[in-house]
Amino acid sequence: MAAHYYTVTWDQLHRDARALAWRLISLPAIKGIVAISRGGLIPAAIVARELECRLVESVSVATYEDEIRGFPQIIKFPSAAGDGEGFLVIDDLVDTGATVQAVRGVVPRAHYACIYAKPEGRSVIDTFITEVSQDTWILFPWDTEPQFVPPLARRSP
Repeated sequence: MAAHYYTVTWDQLHRDARALAWRLISLPAIKGIVAISRGGLIPAAIVARELECRLVESVSVATYEDEIRGFPQIIKFPSAAGDGEGFLVIDDLVDTGATVQAVRGVVPRAHYACIYAKPEGRSVIDTFITEVSQDTWILFPWDTEPQFVPPLARRSP
């Protein structure tokens, strides 16, 4: 279990993904984008729209089971990306960097970007927007749903 939780709303995710696109817009010509599935799919779609990039590929990596981190396994390769030259690889978060390192083995010449970065993974990512502490679990909007919360006055001390 994580020590801290940070909930990201759809609006915040969209703003942060657009901020990521803003940082990436000055890169040399982008041939395409590789989304790290599943967390990178939505950020990659937003970045692709903002950069007017039509070629969006995916790489599927299984690393987590709920909050338990395992060894990253690539289960679908990004064949259109070749060695990654001219491609952006987008993910929602870099935690320890293990997933990015696994993908770098497949598309080593790509530029790697994510929205959120934890200290242990910062060194393997080229561009990110927001740093969060290593002991924080980010709750993305696709992992949560709004629900009723009783007023504080109704809660027992």
